[in-house]
Amino acid sequence: MSIPSAATAPWIRRQALQLLAQRGHAWLLHGPSGLGQYALALTLAQTWLCEQAQPDGPCGVCGSCHAVGARTHADLLVLMPETIMLDLQWPLSEKAQSDIDEKKRKPSREIRVEALREAVEFAQRTSARGRGKVVLVYPAEDMNHISANALLKTLEEPVGDTRFVLATGAAHQLLPTIRSRCIAHTMAWPPEAESVAWIQTQGVAPDLIGQALQASGGRPEDAVILARSEAVLTQWAALPQALKSGNSAVLRDWDVPLQIDAAHKLCHDLMRVHMHASPRFFPAQALEGLRTDLGTLVHWSRQLATARKTMDHPFHAGLLTEALVAQAQAALHTAPTRTS
Repeated sequence: MSIPSAATAPWIRRQALQLLAQRGHAWLLHGPSGLGQYALALTLAQTWLCEQAQPDGPCGVCGSCHAVGARTHADLLVLMPETIMLDLQWPLSEKAQSDIDEKKRKPSREIRVEALREAVEFAQRTSARGRGKVVLVYPAEDMNHISANALLKTLEEPVGDTRFVLATGAAHQLLPTIRSRCIAHTMAWPPEAESVAWIQTQGVAPDLIGQALQASGGRPEDAVILARSEAVLTQWAALPQALKSGNSAVLRDWDVPLQIDAAHKLCHDLMRVHMHASPRFFPAQALEGLRTDLGTLVHWSRQLATARKTMDHPFHAGLLTEALVAQAQAALHTAPTRTS
């Protein structure tokens, strides 16, 4: 599903103003997903290349800005999984597009080493428009070890006037040597009022905003994505009790990543309740009667982490759903351990 564009959101513009005042050749934008990492990274890249840049962002009207908007800027290279590039309408390399069109392979879900090699060559070229070059990497955690090492060599010995901006929702998965060579910026959480106002501009019905924000843990981009999945929000509050009873029908119209994400959030909320804290993602009444012990919840969380790693494997989606529901039902039927 498409990533909502938060480029004009006030919390993104505030952070852009802060970062554009800094000097350096590599930035790492990190924090929980859904806070606008991609939007901020693209704003920085477009501003660095802009012919009439403003203190807080690009002018939006010059030839350079139009080239970025049209995904044709010769001095901007984006490194993304091919699935995300297609979703965001960034062109693939001629060979990659040909391989996919001829069904020799499916679009990659990780950043391929071939793309990193292209970035190394790109960094060595002369700027086409004379304002330097930019390499944007998103999500940076989708580099495999070979790709990450290829990027590391370029970060260690930057060529000419090339800048790098890496955006990630999982900085801990990056090589420590990559993190250490970047200026780190932790994404800011927007005030709720700003989130609500921005979500309204994305065409979300007002009566869904509160529920979507809670289900997303307050992350505005994720809230928009959930609100666009009407079947998800409709069944959200009913999910915990449905999983306890082993009812997989509630997940019938959900894609696998959303199923795993929702189960993870339920597990997280039950851990919070176990520690006498309020749930974050689900209404408190949706968790009534669900009691289990902490050890079982930790085990379930590990099962879900394993499922997340293998969710792109060509298993039958229905079988994977049944397995997820069975794991949840087993966890939710474990009697809590009594403490003396």
